Amino acid sequence: MKILSRMLALLLFAQVVLAQEVNDGNELLNRPADRTYDIILESGYLKVGVYENFPPYSYQVDGEPRGIDIELGRRIAEEMGVEFKVHWIIPDENLGDDLRNNVWKGHYLAKQRLADVMLRVPYDKTYAYMQDSTGEYINEQVVLFGPYQQETWQIAYNPEKLDSVETVAVFQYNPIGVEIDTLPDFYLTSAFGGRMREQVRHFHKVAEAFEAMRNGEVSAVMGMRSEIDHELAKPQNGDFKAAGNGFPGIGKQVWDVGMAIKHTHRQLGYALEAIVDRLVKTGEMNELMASQNLRYSVPGYYRDFLDEKAIARAEGDH
Repeated sequence: MKILSRMLALLLFAQVVLAQEVNDGNELLNRPADRTYDIILESGYLKVGVYENFPPYSYQVDGEPRGIDIELGRRIAEEMGVEFKVHWIIPDENLGDDLRNNVWKGHYLAKQRLADVMLRVPYDKTYAYMQDSTGEYINEQVVLFGPYQQETWQIAYNPEKLDSVETVAVFQYNPIGVEIDTLPDFYLTSAFGGRMREQVRHFHKVAEAFEAMRNGEVSAVMGMRSEIDHELAKPQNGDFKAAGNGFPGIGKQVWDVGMAIKHTHRQLGYALEAIVDRLVKTGEMNELMASQNLRYSVPGYYRDFLDEKAIARAEGDH
């Protein structure tokens, strides 16, 4: 059964790839495999890699791309003076696979179907310089750069079920929804000696967990802050609130999100980095987030050298 499911998934992926290649104007027949900065400008478009069906970051509404990463991709392309083209990424087993399939090598079903730049990549120096058992850099084919947002974990709760959420310990006695196989899932099922495990309810998407909260099946939902903000902005979730608690022992409470390019495309990287740097420092990145009803935090990368006034300006607090 698993083999059949895998075959069907590969067939579907091949159909998606073929459809996108046709929509791109048969670009495989007339473009070089290596789209350098100059070739991108000459071609008149930038292919921005974003994850499919991943609200509020990148998704579709009636066939039209939506989300904060879509808006950022459009702004970057506009600054470069080229057209924005979306490159939908179907997530693989891990980030390394996604980078290989979409940034530097290509999927074995479509070797030349590559994005010029990939968004929503964790900006993590430890990950960037990971080595294998022989001392070779695992990610030497890509450059991780241009952090544009700091993400964090967040809980939303139903005030009819809970007066407040001062600590996650309340979920020893109250059901909470999480997306399956995510860090919140692992955290809530293992923290405090596993005392919350029986109260954890699993869903395929954060939106499904919110639906369960509307139906009274769970008292709260945990996910990434932008995902929670996106759901809280919907009229049907207007009665729910964002909690203010922390997550002791979670490992990584906050992390920076940036971009990735092929390691040979440094000139493109410098151009993109300059654009994103300006968007962050001027507060335009905050405005993009606010337009999507999302809170914005300046990446930790900038907190190492910007003063408090500059950080406040970048976060829209003039």
